[in-house]
Order: sequence, then C-alpha cells, then structure tokens
Amino acid sequence: MTNRRTFLTGALAATGATAIPAAAQQVFEVPESWQPRVVDMPARYRPGVILVYPDRFSLFWTLPEGKAIRYAVRVGRGDLYEPGEYTIGARKEWPSWTPTPDMIEREPERWGQYADGMPGGPNNPLGARALYLFQPGRGDTFLRIHGTNDPGSIGRAVSNGCVGLLNPHMIHLYDQVPLETKVYLYPKAA
Repeated sequence: MTNRRTFLTGALAATGATAIPAAAQQVFEVPESWQPRVVDMPARYRPGVILVYPDRFSLFWTLPEGKAIRYAVRVGRGDLYEPGEYTIGARKEWPSWTPTPDMIEREPERWGQYADGMPGGPNNPLGARALYLFQPGRGDTFLRIHGTNDPGSIGRAVSNGCVGLLNPHMIHLYDQVPLETKVYLYPKAA
C-alpha cells in the first residue's frame, strides 16, 4: 500500500517538481486534504505562476502539461486581504520581520514590542522562507507569501494580509519560485 509521503513524492517527481526535502518536513496534525498534491489545472494557466484562491484556502503553483501543485494556506482576515496581480520582488530564507505601523496601531499589545524588528528564526512570524509581493508604481506592498509553524491557522482567514503555508510546504514552494514570478491573489466571494 502506498502511503501519503510516497504518493506525494512520486507524483511530484513525475511532474518534474522537487520533492519536499526530508530535513524540511515536520509532522503536524493537519488533515490529509491539506497536504500538497499535484492536481489538474485548466490549460489557460501557463506554467510558473502562483494563483491564490482565498475562499478555498488554496495556493497553486502551475506546472507544465496542465498540472499544478496545490498547497493549503491561510489568508488575510477581513479587508486586510488585498486581491490583485503581483510580482515576486524579493526572496528570503529565515527573513527578519518588522510589523507594519498599521499592525502596531491595530494591535499594539501584540505587535508593539517588535516595532524595531525581529531577527529571522523559528519563532519569527514569517517562518522559514518568504516571497515578497511587489506591484508596479508601488514597489514592496508589505504583503508576503511566507511560512508558519502554526498548523491551526491553515484553512482560515487570520493573517494581517499575508498568505501563509506550513514551513515545510513553504520551503518546497520557495525552492521552485524565481524572482519576477507572477502572483494572482483572487478576490474573496462577496
């Protein structure tokens, strides 16, 4: 009988995608349906694009031949989620983090202590890896696709606007996504 890890690794290898490195894998209590998996994608999506569907809590990394890797994510709560077209303008491993002034204003008791920043590491809110979302004329939007070590947040609209994946899943995505990759954050349903 094939187990989940064997299936995922084989399915990813068959599409030319990289398997999740053993060192990056962590055991979390998340449903089987939240594990990354290769899925069919409509032919209209070209390979090498990130698509985020907030109501499905899904991020798709498109592959050749009408395939994609689907990752389970968390998204921004309320109106903090900003749909739109973005480009990956920076990529960082174990990034440092500073809350935005708006975050500190909304929740000073939670974020005020980090006003001067926080070094990268396992307790950093950006997790193991981060992809920085940019827009023409705006530059860095302060929105990120990043890792988290909080499995309870996956499948929920809880962040301050960013899209989050479990750290091992984020490492896997990060290893495939180059600078200048197009990212489409689709709107939430009304």
